Amino acid sequence: MESFAFIQWCLDNLNYWTVTLLMTIESSFIPFPSEVVVPPAAWLASTGSSDLNIYLVVLFATLGACLGALVNYYLALWLGRPIIYKFVNSRVGHMCLLDEDKLKHAETYFEKHGSVSTLVGRLIPAVRQLISIPAGLSRMKIGKFILFTSLGAGVWNVVLAVIGWSLAKVPGIQTKEQLLERVNEYSHIIGYSILAVVVVVLTVLIYKGTRKK
Repeated sequence: MESFAFIQWCLDNLNYWTVTLLMTIESSFIPFPSEVVVPPAAWLASTGSSDLNIYLVVLFATLGACLGALVNYYLALWLGRPIIYKFVNSRVGHMCLLDEDKLKHAETYFEKHGSVSTLVGRLIPAVRQLISIPAGLSRMKIGKFILFTSLGAGVWNVVLAVIGWSLAKVPGIQTKEQLLERVNEYSHIIGYSILAVVVVVLTVLIYKGTRKK
């Protein structure tokens, strides 16, 4: 109840610092959906009922996502696979909604797609929060990790911000609860659409690169 009260307080007092904090939590191993942070902040920015600027909302949300991803990256790097899996299978890990199958799925995805998976994986709901763990386990170069994570998180945050901004003009949405209902309806559809475009572009680039060789 105390953690719920803290989150509710943050949502009721959205500013750049709470956006950054909540997105850091969301991007780490602690379960917290980005859909309840960025769209409401963008919605407030569009209505003029706060001092928030939508561009800065996206910027600070992406900063928070990178900070949370770095938490996972360095924990995996320092602790190693055995301890990470032991934590995932522990009671605390289960309280964080982690399980071995989810982590194995993220590892398999990373092994299959390589470093670029830290970019594309940020657009996949089941992989987004965990993709930084296999990146840390494989000791991916930190510069490339931050770049790809920032790009992927930035794209996703732009999607959420556009949804929040656009829904401010839809009749019948006066509260955050009504907003979140619509966001949950559209965010996954748009996210998978972007993912499909990214996959097509990468496939074309890889095919052209293969033909040149």
